[in-house]
Amino acid sequence: MSDDDLDRSSAEEDEAALFRRALRKAGVERLKAELRNRADPGRRSSASERDAIEARRRAAETLDRPLDAPSRLSDGRVEPVSPSQPLLFALNDLDQRLITRLKRGEIEWQAGLDLHGYSVEEARRELEGFLGDALEQHLRCVLVVHGKAWSAAAGHPLIKSHVNAWLREWPEVLAFSSATPGDGGTGALYVLLKRAR
Repeated sequence: MSDDDLDRSSAEEDEAALFRRALRKAGVERLKAELRNRADPGRRSSASERDAIEARRRAAETLDRPLDAPSRLSDGRVEPVSPSQPLLFALNDLDQRLITRLKRGEIEWQAGLDLHGYSVEEARRELEGFLGDALEQHLRCVLVVHGKAWSAAAGHPLIKSHVNAWLREWPEVLAFSSATPGDGGTGALYVLLKRAR
């Protein structure tokens, strides 16, 4: 061991000793061994509260589609897009002024979905549920944040590429455009939905 290593080692020991002394002076005490690895679970639920939670969970499961049900959104043709590539889609007969307003972020979005951290299958389920809810609530424009995370295995941003393909398949989507920088830029989309009849 060199002199430099010894000096560094003793300096670290001195800092640790100073730190421990400051903790003692501040009144900080070491936890007892039996308490160290125990989390505080908070107040215990009563049996009736647990039953009510379970009933809500079962009711929610019956409302959702089963996990093995076929999705409206396929993985048929997913064209890779780059992280910074702006996305734009609109039905052929859509008014160009409306598309321009969407691109500029001039149509106020009424709800948003953030897909960061989801797998492709989870993102598909979340997007389907979100769009279904938006249509039920008669929303006109929503924001979908897909992010720009690069998949080393795929060689492109997976969620962004899939969302680009899925939204083109969704019958109630009139148009979508990459958001303005304030709303996520090329990591998010404004999605224009059909008006409810």
